[in-house]
Amino acid sequence: MVQADAPIQLSGRIEQGGTATGYVPKGTTSLKLDGAIVPFAADGRFLIGFGRDAASAAALIATLGNGQQIAQSIAIATHQWQIERVDTPMRPAAIPSADFERIRAGELAQMTAARTIKVDSNGWRQHFIWPATGRLSGFFGSQRIYQGVAGSYHGGVDIAQPSGTPIVAPADGVVILAAKETPFTLEGHLLMIDHGMGLTSAFLHLSRIDVAVGDHITQGQTLGAIGTSGRSTGPHLHWGMKWQDQRIDPQMLVPPMPKAN
Repeated sequence: MVQADAPIQLSGRIEQGGTATGYVPKGTTSLKLDGAIVPFAADGRFLIGFGRDAASAAALIATLGNGQQIAQSIAIATHQWQIERVDTPMRPAAIPSADFERIRAGELAQMTAARTIKVDSNGWRQHFIWPATGRLSGFFGSQRIYQGVAGSYHGGVDIAQPSGTPIVAPADGVVILAAKETPFTLEGHLLMIDHGMGLTSAFLHLSRIDVAVGDHITQGQTLGAIGTSGRSTGPHLHWGMKWQDQRIDPQMLVPPMPKAN
């Protein structure tokens, strides 16, 4: 039996690119969002995220121990992303070399494997802080349309600062990937942290990484430094976040960027 419109209370940014938290009903044995399994903590609290192009509605279904299902329909607000329309054709992508494809396949496999690691962290419960402060030079979700042809959208937020500027952990977590010695072809020296409940951070183009895989890090701890490694046009920090396989907007988890003195 499915009980429609049952009160599974949610709070947070229920919009494209955002996240929300809530508590499962008493006796819940499993929780799903549009068919995808949603983990929940011993106290019943859970986290869900909405991708940049999430549909306007989603179904959250809790299954109880007695087999009853409680369904909650979620209305997801749309977001006005920065879209730039240019009257020039998209430049054709360069044909990747066999060496690049081989190296890139290995890098992608490492990132995929890292996100399958299960960690014990409550960072997802915290109020996130900026990993670095400075001028925002790139925004999540921004995209160019070339004569009607959409380019890929920007998957994180960019913070422009000189190389060597330290970055800190936005919340507690566990290091699941650290490209310390050999930078990745596109991301450069890449650091990935799991904050628990499927929420991960990725920090790209670093000049150095001060932590190692398996390290438990705390909010505010120095992780490394800004750089311009990988495919980068200048020193900056690219901070990307995912909830499970959905890219979310880091800027929705932090307070406004502090103004420069």
